[in-house]
Amino acid sequence: MDERLNTPISTAELERRWQATRAAMQAEGIHVLIMQANNDFMGGYPKWFTDIPSTQGYADIVTFPADDGMTVISQGPFGQDREISSDDPVWRGVSRLLTAAYYSTASYCHRYDAELAARALKPYAKGTIGLVGLSTLSHYLADHLREEFPGAKYVDASSLVDRIKAIKSAEEIELIRGVAALQDNAMRAAFDAFEPEKLDRDITAAAEYVSQKMGSEQGLYMCASSPIGSPAFFRNRHFQNRKIRQGDQLAILIENSGAGGHYLEIGRTATLGRATDIMHREFEFTLQARAFMLEMLRPGASSSDVWDRYNDFMRSHGKPEEERLHCHGQGYDLVERPYVRFDEPMQLESGMVVACHPGFVNDGGFHWVCDAFLIGEERTERLHRFPEEIAEIM
Repeated sequence: MDERLNTPISTAELERRWQATRAAMQAEGIHVLIMQANNDFMGGYPKWFTDIPSTQGYADIVTFPADDGMTVISQGPFGQDREISSDDPVWRGVSRLLTAAYYSTASYCHRYDAELAARALKPYAKGTIGLVGLSTLSHYLADHLREEFPGAKYVDASSLVDRIKAIKSAEEIELIRGVAALQDNAMRAAFDAFEPEKLDRDITAAAEYVSQKMGSEQGLYMCASSPIGSPAFFRNRHFQNRKIRQGDQLAILIENSGAGGHYLEIGRTATLGRATDIMHREFEFTLQARAFMLEMLRPGASSSDVWDRYNDFMRSHGKPEEERLHCHGQGYDLVERPYVRFDEPMQLESGMVVACHPGFVNDGGFHWVCDAFLIGEERTERLHRFPEEIAEIM
């Protein structure tokens, strides 16, 4: 399996995660965690614990006891209940694999994985069960567990895991630097392919090809072309059928994982011809707004305070306030905590990786820039090396 696995994380790194999590569980009196995911865009909890991603809509469940090996519940043949050897090269830290042929397209299947989860959690029927990722756990699964184990105590343990998961280890940071280099190359390939008569999807296909060649496992490749000076809101493949013309501009956002499964994102604008003076001026302002943000991204900073001060800055310069999310953590999830936003209680810490993408719309178009950054003790480092400019292609 060493030959087949795409950049597995080290066992030492997995053990670091398990040890930190179990210490936190003991401190909060939690006996076992349970999590569920069906994709590797925003389903990173099982990957973080097992190094095996959940993919393509097939739901996986992982139980993580404070004092025993993990159980993985996955789609497979009915009735499989397999003990996993402690030296298994793939299922590291997993002691049991349970499977059934369940699929989300048939509602009657929802009981199969829930029943297997109850089997795995039976030793904790009177204990405290930590639910990880309330937005990713099916309501049937949670309801079934409460019916099966009415004597158990159920707590939201998402933040317990998030606090550990958000701060990257040295090994993770090394892999993340590789993702940034991959995305720099993918953006160059996209701009090299940007020419008249092609479709928008041809541009994202060029970026995806380079990414796959460099080991990318998953990703979103968003773009949109439009006449220079008009708003171009990048969108997914369903909306990428427009034919590119001379005098167009292109907004492209690459949000993909690199070898090993960590996500970053990078976004830029290119033009076939000269960009307008307004485009250049407003792009420079986005860099100014981002520099203002970066000065605030320091260990101990409050996410809500950074959000408020950023919007004060935008208002003071006559620009629209951010109303969604312009800075957030990244890792095994495309968007993960902390969210640098009004409702985020998690403070910023050294070792967190964030995407920062200030942007706004006015009569001169859509103005933005997106890169990934590593928060350090003394400074916040830009991880991408792609030029911070509008690319004018003549």
